[in-house]
Amino acid sequence: MPTPSLATVSGQALPAFLLCSTLLVIKMYVVAVITGQVRLRKKAFANPEDALRHGGLKYCRSDPDVERCLRQEAIEMPGTPGKPLVGRGPEGAQSHPDILRVAVSPALTLLTIPICLPRAHRNDMETIYPFLFLGLVYAFLGPSPVAAWTHFLVFLLGRLVHTVAYLGKLRAPIRSVSYTLAQLPCASMALQILWEAARHL
Repeated sequence: MPTPSLATVSGQALPAFLLCSTLLVIKMYVVAVITGQVRLRKKAFANPEDALRHGGLKYCRSDPDVERCLRQEAIEMPGTPGKPLVGRGPEGAQSHPDILRVAVSPALTLLTIPICLPRAHRNDMETIYPFLFLGLVYAFLGPSPVAAWTHFLVFLLGRLVHTVAYLGKLRAPIRSVSYTLAQLPCASMALQILWEAARHL
């Protein structure tokens, strides 16, 4: 008996989803590589050991181009009201090469973690991760191949344009339009999933 293929299991929707989702994950890796290259070119490193390897602690610093890809934010932890974590970013939060990346007091009341959250990566995580869930469930609802490809390709193209617009500093409103465009298929898939789930309650 022949082994069933992806196409016979779920029509053409699942192969389309796997193709688009894999391309999106590759895109996230590309952004990470670009970030590393910008750090090396601008000599702006987040960690003291990296700075020492490339010329000294003076290169443990921020740079406008790097900050466009990378951002460290102050995050308030439970149990320490009014005491945000120390971070670094365009907003001017304090930072210093000697700050420990993880420092916990004996009473476990203070946690200081300069967390580096790539702006482009963070936006990808906020959008691509939900898409991976919604798209997978949607693929098993048995949509028509045209509808499935339309949903997945619109999201893929929207995210690609958004990343290029963000890192390339393209003029507004290209980035916001591409972001909104990519959310439309996600909203459509979510509504269809909810409808199918409600029908079978």
